[in-house]
Amino acid sequence: MLTQWSLTEQVVLGIFAAMFLYQVYFYLRYILAAVLRTKSQPAADSAQPSADSPVQQPGVSVIVCARNEEKNLRDYLQALLTQDYPEFEVIVVNDGSIDDTRTYLEYWQKRYRNLKLTFVPAGAKVGSTKKLAITLGAKAAQYDYLLLTDADCRPESTHWISEMMKGFAQPSVSAAVSQRSGLSAKRSVSEAVTIVLGFGAYFAKPGLLNRMIQFDTLFNGLQYLGMAACGHPYMGVGRNLAYSKRLFFQQGGFYHLMTSKAGDDDLFVNRVATAANTAVVCTRDSLTWSVPKTNLIDWFRQKRRHLSVAPKYKSSSKFRLGLEPLTRGLLYAALIILVVLGCQQPAPAGWIPAVIAASAMLVRWIMQCVLLNIPAHRWGTTKTFLLLPVWEIVLPVISLVMMLIEPLRPKSKRW
Repeated sequence: MLTQWSLTEQVVLGIFAAMFLYQVYFYLRYILAAVLRTKSQPAADSAQPSADSPVQQPGVSVIVCARNEEKNLRDYLQALLTQDYPEFEVIVVNDGSIDDTRTYLEYWQKRYRNLKLTFVPAGAKVGSTKKLAITLGAKAAQYDYLLLTDADCRPESTHWISEMMKGFAQPSVSAAVSQRSGLSAKRSVSEAVTIVLGFGAYFAKPGLLNRMIQFDTLFNGLQYLGMAACGHPYMGVGRNLAYSKRLFFQQGGFYHLMTSKAGDDDLFVNRVATAANTAVVCTRDSLTWSVPKTNLIDWFRQKRRHLSVAPKYKSSSKFRLGLEPLTRGLLYAALIILVVLGCQQPAPAGWIPAVIAASAMLVRWIMQCVLLNIPAHRWGTTKTFLLLPVWEIVLPVISLVMMLIEPLRPKSKRW
């Protein structure tokens, strides 16, 4: 049958097959690794250890940076202050707010003894005042575990801190592999977990923009959680991220990153996270929920800011991250070429390569729907079916255009 196909068709079909196999590998290795760590039901019943449980609950300092966030603090601060956890504090760092943030925080500080306030000095001459704000919050922390979130974030439940702190009691990825291999049942000090990656979801809103944001957030979240679960951590999100205070200062904090205005979360994780010190927590109760952008321009700015730090990732991280969209793009390109070539051939024999490719794409779409919508269902985020091929074509194109024009843009001084 191959002799009936042109050399071009055979080459393109071969490229399609190679790209398809990598896509299957990507989903079954990385995305599935994250999916297996999700849970359908809230973990409220198991959030607190039993009397006989050996699980310790060390003190935690929750750090929130706020710049003109009075409205969001009114909506979400109480959810942080009333967490069901034995020993924690909430440190809000006022980063030069000109609204009534300070007055509002001082009002609540009189009512909650676990609320601590600090601020970024006026006129601080640094490349990123948010990084400085986090550093000041870490210095003010009385506990060795730091849990970061944003002022516009709401925890899934009162057990958010408990769920995230369970990550520090887990074996790291490398230790878990050693245990499964029967090499050692004990973790060495060097294998102690000092970074816990969580998932930050966005509230669902009506409209296509929100559906695209939901898909983008879900896919990116499953990707960084899954890669971390497989021993290749490369980023975290400041909406839901924990690490030890000792690690932060031993690694110099943001000293090496102050020239970058973005990247207070992912660049730090990319620099210091390893398979030996990182754990993943993505149960329902471990989630945080944030307010999404509601217009395209604001979302473009947010997306561009996130993409601007990608070139500063480690080479190994950039290689793994670039491989998936590259193979995805070649997969769609090969499919289109095979369809065009098939239309130029007599039916039905001339259509066979295109039919094979289309059938493979159908199998891939079913696999995607299953693996992406299981966590969407368990977490309560928006599911995607028919629009999935649209988003996975449109989003990489947007990202590519943004990355190409980023060097041409004037440097921004925005927070």
